[in-house]
Amino acid sequence: MIYDCFPCKCSKKKDSHSLFFLTFAFQLLCIMNGESQVIFDRNAVEFVTVAAEFCAFLERAEGMKQETFVNTMLKILPLLYIKASMLPEIEQIGEEELESYVTEETYTILRINLADILAEKDDYLEVFLPEMAYSDTPIKKNISEDLADIYQDIKDFVFVFRLGLNETMNDALYICKENFGRLWGQKLVNTLRALHDVKYNQATDQDDDYHYADDDHDNYH
Repeated sequence: MIYDCFPCKCSKKKDSHSLFFLTFAFQLLCIMNGESQVIFDRNAVEFVTVAAEFCAFLERAEGMKQETFVNTMLKILPLLYIKASMLPEIEQIGEEELESYVTEETYTILRINLADILAEKDDYLEVFLPEMAYSDTPIKKNISEDLADIYQDIKDFVFVFRLGLNETMNDALYICKENFGRLWGQKLVNTLRALHDVKYNQATDQDDDYHYADDDHDNYH
């Protein structure tokens, strides 16, 4: 009689218990087989999702309006940084070098497409570089090149991860996390600052031009 009165609650409890034991059994199987569980961590899965979207957006960006591109990048890049910074601790399993997806041709085509979108706004001055130790002046960098560099790391990771092999998925995540700390994390922050400047200082320059035009008009009269 009790089960007849609360069929939904009992069903939900059974489903919940079944899911728990299935998850536990799968994790136990991974441990017994010496396989990685980290790749199924929630933060790892969320990072993969954002990383894949970042790559897909850049790949379809050709011919996009500069304003649309910049606005979208200013939303994706912070999210990519946050998700990468939340990745769990992970250790490398294999010893073999992982397969790469991004070729020199792929890299060059992407960089050129991004440079065409950004046009005269592509260049920026950077001070947070190792080379600055030997220079008294900022070094000129390109947003398009920085984004292509980040894309190369991320795309290679996503490509290997999608193959679905436990060991290579684990090691791809390990390498991507390591490169985030050493390479593309800082490059992402630098690029974000440059894109912020493109969006907001460009608007300020347009406002200044408008005010200058008004002043000239008043002076003329």
